[in-house]
Amino acid sequence: MANKDHKKKKPSALSVRPGVNDKHDGLPDNSAISEGDTSPRRRLLTAQQYIDGVLSGDRALLARAITLVESGSRAHQELAQEVLTTLLPQRKPARRVGITGVPGAGKSTFIETLGTRLTARGHKVAVLAVDPSSSLTGGSILGDKTRMEKLAADPNAFIRPSPSGGTLGGVARKTRETMMLFEAAGYDVILVETVGVGQSEILVRSMVDFFLLILISGAGDELQGIKKGVVEIADAILINKADGPGLQAAQLARSVFERVLHYLRPATEGWRTGAFNASALKGAGVDEIWAVVEKFDALTRASGVHQKRRQDQERQWLHDLVSEGLTNMFQANIDVQKQLSELEDRVARGDLPATAAATLLLDIFNKKRPD
Repeated sequence: MANKDHKKKKPSALSVRPGVNDKHDGLPDNSAISEGDTSPRRRLLTAQQYIDGVLSGDRALLARAITLVESGSRAHQELAQEVLTTLLPQRKPARRVGITGVPGAGKSTFIETLGTRLTARGHKVAVLAVDPSSSLTGGSILGDKTRMEKLAADPNAFIRPSPSGGTLGGVARKTRETMMLFEAAGYDVILVETVGVGQSEILVRSMVDFFLLILISGAGDELQGIKKGVVEIADAILINKADGPGLQAAQLARSVFERVLHYLRPATEGWRTGAFNASALKGAGVDEIWAVVEKFDALTRASGVHQKRRQDQERQWLHDLVSEGLTNMFQANIDVQKQLSELEDRVARGDLPATAAATLLLDIFNKKRPD
């Protein structure tokens, strides 16, 4: 009876999955399926089935395609690259907006309010979240996204967490590939949220067009708790919760940041970063922020900055992939593994300089033997 009830439920955009790691890839193993079993939910699909599903906007197949690119299995990665290579020329680049902010700033509320307004205008909105620290918990970072119930139920929105258990490089690769799938599926707005304020902000900046920093007032010195580097990469700063008794403080905070931004180099050539007020809970100021994004998009496209940024991002992605691949090969090298622990201990004891140990390991990796 439970199975029948389960089949009647409609698929939700809020499909929060456990993080993907090397021990479990979330995909079926065809070898474990009996011959003649053709259930599409139990067997690994062909590349063409994934491609057709994504292009047709099939949400279930899109979710499975994302799981495919997140997989750490070599076989799945080969299949994923075949899918991505075919979809690449068929995608329509979306507006990519990065969103970050201090804890409690109201990022989820803002994303839901903005997302529902955009879908009401006919946009298809994808929400991704990047949190490399999720490897500490071993699960999805989007537990708090259960509060985005309205957007999660919207048929023109799709919410997806980043895979856990990965390094910054691994999360970056999978996030970029997931964005490609969304663009191929017809999503024209991609909101990439990063949790906290730290190194992951630089990562997200390298994947998006427009970067929004969300803050709140009333927490003491407005510049405390955030890093200067994060302010410097923002294309706009939004002081949220500008309503009720917090309105005056939010307006004051905006004035403070406007003065600060006057002395900082703009994050994007030809664009002046500004500070704004909004109340995501009440919806005030949200449309104005999107108007800023649209103005930014028009200006950077006309000046060529948009195209140059996208090209630079693709080049950087290539270099990141090569670095990630070389690191994985190095760590998997049997000869390196045999010597690594001993050399680490010698470096820790001060018996061997780290530079010398690194040279030895690289020589071993290259199959060279020191004299």
